[in-house]
Amino acid sequence: MLLTGFKEEHVIAMRRPSTRSTAARHLLTVAEYADLDEVAIGYTELREGRLLMSPSPTPEHQKALFGFGHQLFDQLPDDVDLFLQVDIDLGLAEPGDPGFSRRPDLVIAPKAEVARRQAEGGLLRASEILVVIEIVSPGSERADRVEKFAEYADAGIPHYWIVDLDSPMSLLPSHLSEEFGYHAGDEVTGKFKTDVPFPVALELG
Repeated sequence: MLLTGFKEEHVIAMRRPSTRSTAARHLLTVAEYADLDEVAIGYTELREGRLLMSPSPTPEHQKALFGFGHQLFDQLPDDVDLFLQVDIDLGLAEPGDPGFSRRPDLVIAPKAEVARRQAEGGLLRASEILVVIEIVSPGSERADRVEKFAEYADAGIPHYWIVDLDSPMSLLPSHLSEEFGYHAGDEVTGKFKTDVPFPVALELG
């Protein structure tokens, strides 16, 4: 979903129930996952060829999602785009092998990568993405803080920000180091400011 100043209809992509029978037959490649139908409730991700089902976001989660999206959109450089809950190819498997795909809450990617996907099809490649942001939901804390922390680092995404909605709302910024995966900074409350990968300030709460 591309965020364009909230002038387009923002419909979170969902997948239809037929995915369950597809997943039961064999482990899915990223290409097979991208071709699946949609489910009626919730959304899916792909981990080593297996579908992971997640419930629909809570109202509080959605409010935070669009709030951060609105703040970010006004501060984006001209050569990048912002997406809400879009599937990305983590690139952790060969094309014909069981794959990995996640759907971060917010994705900041170069327009050049968006143009490539439009021309070639498939998913946005994690190796080209600048920032992913996950908003911790009930039941997602381990996935966001442990599993995705490792996967996004392995995929080469330079910046991973984790937002915790529990009062006081906080943001944990992490950046990719050359040898040791992500290096987590200090958890921030009140206002988050950074100059990398571009200057941005976000009000928390």
